[in-house]
Amino acid sequence: MTPGAGFFRKDHTPVTGKDKEIYMAEGTDIKVDETVDITDVVCPVTFVKTKVALEEMDDGQILSVHMNDGEPVQNVPRSVKEEGHKILKLIDNEDGTYDLIVKKVGD
Repeated sequence: MTPGAGFFRKDHTPVTGKDKEIYMAEGTDIKVDETVDITDVVCPVTFVKTKVALEEMDDGQILSVHMNDGEPVQNVPRSVKEEGHKILKLIDNEDGTYDLIVKKVGD
């Protein structure tokens, strides 16, 4: 997977915490319910922390995952999608980090 492939680049300020609203390229606002920062861990813990955060959320809630470029950007979105969740957007913060916006689907 190429980082950012099929997603839009950041136009506005990045998601920085719980209950922050972000502007999506499609022009719709999405309320982020939870945020997890995985910039301080390496694979496979990056996905483990993301999975645990999603497991604690209700169906339909939105999670923002703040991650470093490289392996996390290549692996976490793919793994989240394989778990059945919906990737809404991958935001390039242009500082070596990305924010992955995920909608929890099912339990």
